[in-house]
Amino acid sequence: MIRNAAVDAAGNPFPTLYWLTCPEAVKAVARLESVGWIKRLEEQAEVDPEVRTGLRRAHEEYARERGRLHRGAEAWGGVGGATRGVKCLHAHYAYHLAGGLDPIGEWVAKQLGDDSLHYEKPGRRLAGIDLGTNSIRLLVSRVAEADGSLRELARDMVITRIGEGVDRTGKISPEALRRTLPVLERYGRRARALGAERVHLVATSAVRDASNRDELAGAVLRATGEPMEIASGEEEAALSFLGATLGLDGKPPYLVLDIGGGSTEFVLGTKEPSASVSAQIGSVRLTERYVHTDPPSYDELDKLELTVTSVLHQVEDRIPVHDANTMIPVGGTATTIQAIAQGLPEYDPEVLHRSVLPRSEAERVFRLLADMTTAERRAIPVMAPGREDVIPAGAAILVGVMQRWGFTEALVSETDILDGIVARMAVADPGSGR
Repeated sequence: MIRNAAVDAAGNPFPTLYWLTCPEAVKAVARLESVGWIKRLEEQAEVDPEVRTGLRRAHEEYARERGRLHRGAEAWGGVGGATRGVKCLHAHYAYHLAGGLDPIGEWVAKQLGDDSLHYEKPGRRLAGIDLGTNSIRLLVSRVAEADGSLRELARDMVITRIGEGVDRTGKISPEALRRTLPVLERYGRRARALGAERVHLVATSAVRDASNRDELAGAVLRATGEPMEIASGEEEAALSFLGATLGLDGKPPYLVLDIGGGSTEFVLGTKEPSASVSAQIGSVRLTERYVHTDPPSYDELDKLELTVTSVLHQVEDRIPVHDANTMIPVGGTATTIQAIAQGLPEYDPEVLHRSVLPRSEAERVFRLLADMTTAERRAIPVMAPGREDVIPAGAAILVGVMQRWGFTEALVSETDILDGIVARMAVADPGSGR
């Protein structure tokens, strides 16, 4: 199953977000359609209030998700572009696999069975969720039986900013919780639909700092079946290093820089971390503290720079950062800056992963972003919705590190703490699975 953009290459509406791609699963669903199940299910929806309500909700949620991916696209219809009724069983089943609450897709899954054709490859399936200050992300991977290597099955990211206001109040706001919980629930459904035997969530800076975590913890347990893990700064750093260096054949020692919304992790090591620091600077935290005009004023940018410099001075007193040969920035700030530097027409993780970002380009993009309004940044094709207001602060951290510690380039990584979470799960519980 794949997710498309909400528009095609020409900018025209593209009605189907989720496509079923497994050839055998496509054939199996087609057989259901060939014996008239679309018509029968539509007739059932007309007389069964539960199915009717569930189908309407599926169309509405699908439209909202399209609108999240492309502003205004929520008006282009629901599942497969339909506004009511049963579009096609392939579209509904694909939406079910994506974690959508779709009664038609769920019915198709039951007809195919838990051991249906899209699970034919051996190996356990594990799912990790990274709940950060700015975003919540999902990774579902298959663990190969032969060598324990990980094969990505699904990856998703939604910016819900659960850390909004936590720096000031010490609490997760009701609004931030309302933004986050529906995404968490969908991730849990998606992981189970893809056959994950375990779903484990790790929360980081904002949740670590919040005093009111009970409602969130309960929701995590319901959605994943496992207690929420709140990683310490050191644990977060170790997971980031593990994810960033998976399969890397580079020039160690590595300095992994994980710029988050609430904190930034600095991790030095070769095969494993040898030293790390988690610092209370992140794109959301610094924006809330210092950026109050749009675009940021020169005075606000100066305050950002002074704060970053002060923190970096403390970091270099604690770990030998100058021993590093390769700097590896991870997270949405670094990958977005690299995508802008490369002039990509759309965000492409395969192009970005382990690509080289020269310091001169990082500085250029920082100056560009700092001079833009939030609306102008939002219009950049590679800008994830919800990142546009905080990315200047994140860029200030990245550029500050490169300048102060003399890195002329950085090796940008798409793999990070999320990959580290799943890799740790695979090693900690190496059962044979299916």
